[in-house]
Amino acid sequence: MHRSLTARLSLMMFLEFFAWGAWYTTIAVYMANVGMGTLTQWPYTVNPIAAIAAPFFLGFIADRFFPTEKVLGVLHLLGGLVMLAVPRAVGNPGLFIGLLLLYNLCFMPTLGLSSALALSHVSNAEREFPRIRVFGTLGWIVAGLFVSFVLSRFVSGPAEGTPLPIYATAVASLLLGVYSFTLPHTPPQGAGKRATVRGILGLDALDQLGSRSFYVFVLCSFLLCIPLAAYYNFTQLFLVALNTQKIAAIQTLGQMSEFGFMLLMPLMFRRLGVKWMLMIGMAAWVARYALFAGAAVNGVVWMVALGILLHGVCYDFFFVTGQIYVDRKSTPAIRAQAQGFFVLITYGVGMLIGAQVAGAAYNRALNGQQTLTLPQWQSFWWLPALFALGVLVLFAVAFHDRVSPVEASGTVAPRPAAAEL
Repeated sequence: MHRSLTARLSLMMFLEFFAWGAWYTTIAVYMANVGMGTLTQWPYTVNPIAAIAAPFFLGFIADRFFPTEKVLGVLHLLGGLVMLAVPRAVGNPGLFIGLLLLYNLCFMPTLGLSSALALSHVSNAEREFPRIRVFGTLGWIVAGLFVSFVLSRFVSGPAEGTPLPIYATAVASLLLGVYSFTLPHTPPQGAGKRATVRGILGLDALDQLGSRSFYVFVLCSFLLCIPLAAYYNFTQLFLVALNTQKIAAIQTLGQMSEFGFMLLMPLMFRRLGVKWMLMIGMAAWVARYALFAGAAVNGVVWMVALGILLHGVCYDFFFVTGQIYVDRKSTPAIRAQAQGFFVLITYGVGMLIGAQVAGAAYNRALNGQQTLTLPQWQSFWWLPALFALGVLVLFAVAFHDRVSPVEASGTVAPRPAAAEL
């Protein structure tokens, strides 16, 4: 693939994840600071609700009617404008959460759209996609450092507790919206096909992808995202309870490790294969929550930092491997639908259930307190650890995908790239 094209797609990924990382790792702290501490699960609930709606954009609009880059641009422009209004609704929790829902309805489809657009222009997904996707990780890292070390200079306390990260997201979204219209032309692969509800939801793609092992992969992906939701919502509040500073920056340790593991993924694919990579990713989630529970005993911050550093394995070996696995099983005509379906079951249904379960567990333990005590945090973190362990065991026993030697080596025949301007 031409270097200029790689650079263009890499910048897309950078802005995509900068916009997400700036608000996603700080919103709970901000809400707690403005009197909405018992409602912090709702941003992590409206986010997956939007992911459930994402297939309507990915499998219907992007696949059938409009070029991917134009849909991507419009959604980011709309999302940026909505995010500018979010801090003005602080005095009205219903409106505040409603605006976050509207923003996420614009943003979540772009996760699958950006991946589908990039995958449409690579000849070898296992080798080339991680090199592009790693710039998304870099964008998330820069967002966290920007919030903790740059934006904090403009306020008296930590910037995480102010609306500045939300405004940073708005600006990044608007920039990416404009930039998207300059990306390579990616025409709808399903143009002319009859639209159905099954197609919109990605179920037509599931019919073509379906096999026993693929269904096991789908089930375990869904189940793992239930305990996973607790990390995004409550790690930042756990760090507050441990009296740590620069919360957004500390959480970027995970993306720093993700950056390194992303670069190693082509080698890992050849050495380990899909099953072992997914299993290692699941095991890392168990280890992370166990470390958090252990850290809560005596307030050991380094154990939390180590758990955050596991994010490279947690995310790359599960989510990115999952995206590549789905792409490997897809055809050009259903690629966007298939990626949309993966977003639906992971960031959508799984995270939705997980956010509500974790929020209910947290509020039950809170019981009128301002925050959990350290022994309460220990009990809280063991819940997702044990759940993730159960998913790992199920996957290890039930998943037996047969991959051809050609696929396993990462030398699958290149598919035609979409037209480029």
